[in-house]
Amino acid sequence: MQPVQRGPQRVEPAKKSALPPRMDEDAEVLAQLAELVAGEGPFDLADSDEFIEGSLPSLDPQLLRKLRKGEISVQGHVDLHGLTREEARIALERFLLASRQAGKRCVLVVHGRGLHSKDQIPVLKASVQLWLTRGRIARWVLAFTTARPHDGGSGAVYVLLRR
Repeated sequence: MQPVQRGPQRVEPAKKSALPPRMDEDAEVLAQLAELVAGEGPFDLADSDEFIEGSLPSLDPQLLRKLRKGEISVQGHVDLHGLTREEARIALERFLLASRQAGKRCVLVVHGRGLHSKDQIPVLKASVQLWLTRGRIARWVLAFTTARPHDGGSGAVYVLLRR
């Protein structure tokens, strides 16, 4: 047992933690894209003009094939048409959280093909892919892939959720 010291003791003032300034959303997105390009992202990704797909490297390839073929029953869907990018992110986050809490395994996210967007570029499609692979939403996702034509084709994705 050590003796208790009496008398004045010098206490160093607590140092203020140097928190980095909050990055704006565009800078954050660019940083995330840089990580993907550098191969630091946790998802294996494949995409083209029409097709997007991503999965955790540890996912059973047979399960991914079933998802790709539309052989896993879709238990819910959300349509993001007509929403701004931020509205779509919030709607997707709420939908996926509610789906997980309800025990749903496979859901359909309709993002559209961009036919009514400026220059017919699908803004939400790229955003949905980014959200499903990064940040809070990505923690709930095992895999996603472009839907079969009867479920929306290149304007929608099947999303396989964690249990």
